[in-house]
Amino acid sequence: MASHVILAPWVIHSTWLLVANDGKERDISYFLILAVVLWRILHNQIWISLSRYRTAKGNGRILDKGLEFEQDDQILFNALLFYTGAAVIHPFAEHIVYSALFFIPILGTILTRTTSVVSFTAYITYIDFMNNMGHCNFELIPNWLFSLFPPLKYLMYTPSYHSLHHTQFRTNYSLFMPIYDYIYKTMDKSSDALYETSLKREEETPDVLHLTHLTTPESIYHLPIGFASLASRPYTSNWYLWLMWPVTFWSMILTWIYGRTFVVDRHRFDNLKLQTWAIPKYKLQYYLQWQNEAINGLIEEAIIQAEEKGVKGEELNRYGGLYVHRHPNLKIRVVDGSSLAVAITLNTIPKGTTQVLLRGNLTKVAYAIAFALCQKGIQVVTLHKDEYLKLTKSFSSTESSLVLAKSYAHKIWLVGDGLSEEEQLRAPKGTLFVPFSHLPQKNCAKINWLPRRVMSAWRIAGIVHALEGWKEHECGYTMSNVDKVWQATLQHGFQPLIITPKISRSPSSKH
Repeated sequence: MASHVILAPWVIHSTWLLVANDGKERDISYFLILAVVLWRILHNQIWISLSRYRTAKGNGRILDKGLEFEQDDQILFNALLFYTGAAVIHPFAEHIVYSALFFIPILGTILTRTTSVVSFTAYITYIDFMNNMGHCNFELIPNWLFSLFPPLKYLMYTPSYHSLHHTQFRTNYSLFMPIYDYIYKTMDKSSDALYETSLKREEETPDVLHLTHLTTPESIYHLPIGFASLASRPYTSNWYLWLMWPVTFWSMILTWIYGRTFVVDRHRFDNLKLQTWAIPKYKLQYYLQWQNEAINGLIEEAIIQAEEKGVKGEELNRYGGLYVHRHPNLKIRVVDGSSLAVAITLNTIPKGTTQVLLRGNLTKVAYAIAFALCQKGIQVVTLHKDEYLKLTKSFSSTESSLVLAKSYAHKIWLVGDGLSEEEQLRAPKGTLFVPFSHLPQKNCAKINWLPRRVMSAWRIAGIVHALEGWKEHECGYTMSNVDKVWQATLQHGFQPLIITPKISRSPSSKH
């Protein structure tokens, strides 16, 4: 927001001068600075997305350290300290020194009256390119380039070369040109070895694969490979996203034509390597019959690809029984996470509850929750006769605990997909909403992902499945033992988000 306040007067002023003046009085170069700024933003974002994608994928990766989003907060904190006049040197001050050094060639062109917008843009682009390349965390400079022209080794640094400056601290000081490190004997002895190792590093094989999908066309910007500022706020829609509709549209066309899953994230839990793959299909497409074949094909292709890589377990956002039936000899274990979702929902309902309202589409999880509650003697209320008949038909022995009602006056709501906003507003004040769907209502979800230690039940289920070494699939109409999964999840350190009943019509909860 501060950057908007700083830049807004200049943007308005430069635009006004361009529009109001004409002829020789019009200063186009002053206005073109805005275009240069926008180009630098785009250039840097391309490198950020590419770096995070390649880091998640693993081939050519230099450092295995994960991305911590607290670093973004630290940058803001350092900036605040700098502006309030801190007495110690902060990393932000280094950027001022860098800017002063990089400004020397520009100052030379100004003094010799040979400067131009083109030369300025080309020089800044080169600086940004080299700086981003040095910090991209994957090796991309081919070995044949140095074999073809050996002196280039001392005239251009590589990402692996500069990474040693950040890990060893007292070596590889020179930016862009290693020849100065060679002259002053500050070149790290392991530079060549790290370069060769990183260049030969192959794509990482995960132990657990989480398969997810996009929700809306704009959701691609919320992925870790998108905008870092949006990655923690899945439901946030900023005004500038509307300005990016041309990019959004072409991303839709690209996913439509290319149509393959892609890596978006990686994690490590104990000794397990975890990856997240995204299917280039949107939430709406999962409800369209004519899209079923294409979606099933993408999921099946992802499962086969994971099988070939030797993945132990795969978490699906859908049931996955179809793919296990088609490939009965799969070594990979397909887990849809239903049992853990049921366990969390049951253990979130406050003790002493005698009646709950079940709303949303009747899914595998909804049936399991209703059945478990009825066995405990807790009444499950439905508002539609067709839902009531489906439930009674599924477990007739407990139908006495099923209630068909017309009133919304219930304090505990179990909500899934299909709950309309109009129905939600009918809930009395103080109602506790407990979502059990993959994508709960916007105001029924805990979406604050900072610090990055919040995970969905569907993802955790696959991790626990792999940690326990369970051999059975959990997909289709099969479900693991709810109590066994719940206890194993707690033993591995996962804790459910505590939901308090002191909630109005806009509750927050997250599995």
